[in-house]
Amino acid sequence: MPRSLSLPWSRRWLVAALALCTTSLTACGEEADAVDADAPAQDARRIINVGIERLQPRSFTDVIRLTGTVVADRSVVVATEEGGTISRVVVDKGQSVRAGDILAEIDDEMLRAQRDESQAQMSLTQQLWDRTRRLYEEDGIGTENEYLQARYNAEQAKARLALAEARLGHTKIRAPFDGVLDARHVEVGSVVGPGTAIATVVDLSPLKVAAGVPERYAADVRKGARAVVVFDALGDTSSALVEFVGASVHPSNRTFPVELALDESDHVIKPEMVADVVLERRFLQSAVIVPRQSLVRTEGGFSAFVAIDIRGDEAMAEIRPLTLGASAQDEVVVIKGLRVDDRLVVLGQTQIAQGDRLRIVSER
Repeated sequence: MPRSLSLPWSRRWLVAALALCTTSLTACGEEADAVDADAPAQDARRIINVGIERLQPRSFTDVIRLTGTVVADRSVVVATEEGGTISRVVVDKGQSVRAGDILAEIDDEMLRAQRDESQAQMSLTQQLWDRTRRLYEEDGIGTENEYLQARYNAEQAKARLALAEARLGHTKIRAPFDGVLDARHVEVGSVVGPGTAIATVVDLSPLKVAAGVPERYAADVRKGARAVVVFDALGDTSSALVEFVGASVHPSNRTFPVELALDESDHVIKPEMVADVVLERRFLQSAVIVPRQSLVRTEGGFSAFVAIDIRGDEAMAEIRPLTLGASAQDEVVVIKGLRVDDRLVVLGQTQIAQGDRLRIVSER
């Protein structure tokens, strides 16, 4: 009797266990189905708001940026050729001078006396030469040696007079060219010798800007190239042209010299001022140009996102590897990777990936 009661309970436990397994499997299957059903819904909800720009061909000027220094066309330290005492100073610092204007004078009393002596000596030797020549050539009186000696003495006296007059002329120190007296190095009463600096004369018309160009631009810089020169100290700009390109590269800094003539020079611009030079390298008539902020850095370089399959305000993201060219401030030329009429993502590009759905909220 007890055995007949134990069989039904065993069967009941077996049936309950099977039912529990069946229920668990069914529940697991339903949960899995629910997850699979939700997955597309979650993907569909990943729509990112972006701003785009339709690319149009534009002109672009590729430039080289340099730092230069203003230099005078000519700057000369005027020095004495004779020694003596400065007796007169004619021009003050800052005054304009013309070529040949007297800047200062040296006391010439001794040189005047030497000139007068040489003049008297020449007059005497000339008279003796005239007399000796007439007697020798017309009357045959005198020897050939006396004839030659008289001629030599006359020529020597003439040369000495010319030297005395030249030395006397050197007591007046003159401006070598039109310009401005930038510095005066002597005063009345100063004792000077040959070669003593008297004044510095600067030719300010025109002023130039000298700069060094990195050697990698050697093929891009030519005489006549246009440039803009910016003077931060004055808050002003000036246009300029390249008038000299150096033929050799400096071994220490690997640059070659250039000089630019300023189109307009006023007295506000001073020699030795620092200037920023924006030199035209080349002009592109039609180029694809993008904002620098639209670029995305990748392992292979730079890329950008474009909106494709545009339907209304929705689109899909496509990443494009780029080959970049010249840049200026906030813009970059794209050589390869983008085309005219592409819709470039310029806002929100850092939040998207290849194939993402996009919602266009702004377009320009």
